[in-house]
Amino acid sequence: EPWRMAASALHQWGRGDEISQRFALPAADMRRQMLDKGVNTPLTSSCGRLFDAAAGLLGIRDMASFEGQAAMLLEGLAEKHGTLAPLPDGYTLNTDGTLDFLPLLGVLADTPDPAFGAALFHATLAQGLAAWVKQAARQSGIKTVALGGGCFLNAILSRSLRETLTEAGLSVLEARQVPPNDGGLSLGQAWVAINRGLE
Repeated sequence: EPWRMAASALHQWGRGDEISQRFALPAADMRRQMLDKGVNTPLTSSCGRLFDAAAGLLGIRDMASFEGQAAMLLEGLAEKHGTLAPLPDGYTLNTDGTLDFLPLLGVLADTPDPAFGAALFHATLAQGLAAWVKQAARQSGIKTVALGGGCFLNAILSRSLRETLTEAGLSVLEARQVPPNDGGLSLGQAWVAINRGLE
């Protein structure tokens, strides 16, 4: 239900009153009340939930019929629109490694053109993730990074991040023989378990 992540972003921006106006769903007002009281509203660090929030804020998809549907629609619109420059100050990156895209989501909430918003989302997300990885690489001395997780089924994000990180001198590993999402992650977990004798 991408609208829930969009509602959470609006609440974070102090725009909780817009939730019921934007999402004519029976649960919208209850969701606002839950956010106001902090009841059953855990924080998430999932990149997939950012895609959901963007899709909901841009009016692309309130309810998904299958996993990743909103993200796929968002990617398709971005592809049709074409490349955009990232949003200046569309994210914050703190010295402790905290990466926050709330500034981007605030802009998307007021973007009338979903295709433009989708392209802006992809460009800014890729730039923010690249900055985050480069910061971590500098702090740790790591020169090789692996791109894993369902969001790397997204060709725009994968391509942009790969190019930026390669230009920064990092070696980028990507899924080739297995998918980068849950199927590939499960295979990797099984490999680790076997090699640790946890069969």
